[in-house]
Amino acid sequence: MLRAMLLACALAAPAAMADSKTYTVTAPDGVTLAVREAGDPHGAPLIFIHGLLGSTLNWEAQVADPRLQRYRLISYDMRGHGLSGKPAGAEAYSDGRRWAADLRAVITASRAARPVLVGWSLGGAVISNYLSAYGDGAIAGAVYVDGVIELKPEQIVAHPEVYRDLNAPDLKTHLDAVREFLRLCFHTQPAAPDFERLLANAAVASWDMQRAVQSMRVDLAGGLGKAEVPVLLIYGAQDALVKARPSIARAAEVNPRIRSKLYDASGHAPFIEEADRFNRDLAGFVDGLKR
Repeated sequence: MLRAMLLACALAAPAAMADSKTYTVTAPDGVTLAVREAGDPHGAPLIFIHGLLGSTLNWEAQVADPRLQRYRLISYDMRGHGLSGKPAGAEAYSDGRRWAADLRAVITASRAARPVLVGWSLGGAVISNYLSAYGDGAIAGAVYVDGVIELKPEQIVAHPEVYRDLNAPDLKTHLDAVREFLRLCFHTQPAAPDFERLLANAAVASWDMQRAVQSMRVDLAGGLGKAEVPVLLIYGAQDALVKARPSIARAAEVNPRIRSKLYDASGHAPFIEEADRFNRDLAGFVDGLKR
């Protein structure tokens, strides 16, 4: 019943989303991953990886932009999110290698030839762990969007009450924390209908995942540090969840080849808050790659 309701919500999203196709991919440990594709099926592939409490719905401003329609736009709900499987227990979420294996499964099943990986927030950590486990031979480049470089205090803004209450057993306390976490994602808050959809989307995420993912290890040196493909970091200067400048500095420390852009008017979600600029920068990055 819940899956049917979520699917109905997805189909009620903007028309550009309705024109896409959906299918599922099975991860090595048996978790089912919901995948959505849009754009030109013969275009250069981009794989979008959302952040904590997100889903494929986060990328509506990219899917709807005519400038990006010439690419093959692939996104998926990470384990514990959206329409993907939500296994019980911490083991399914605490090991970053499982999230990396999920991404590899999507690349393989979609037959995406040397895709560009675009990871928001937690999605950046997934990219790093993917690079650590599998290298960069199968991808053309990567874009970290306010990506989690490391789960360390010098890079993550402290919100102890929010992260504590995300794990509260009391439903009201938990949902209030989900709303506050989502509010912290934006310097400029979305319109009410958009925020409400994102809030409903966030509320269905696995509680077990929210508890366990906070201890997930990110292999920065072995992943991003060894990447030889082009990497672009885009951060919002007003980010209230991830410290933008320290994160960029740490990434550059392990990989001096990276490029970075700072959006002065954005918070944690520049691909939504400054979608026009983000889409233009993303297209420029993809078009500049050697394939």
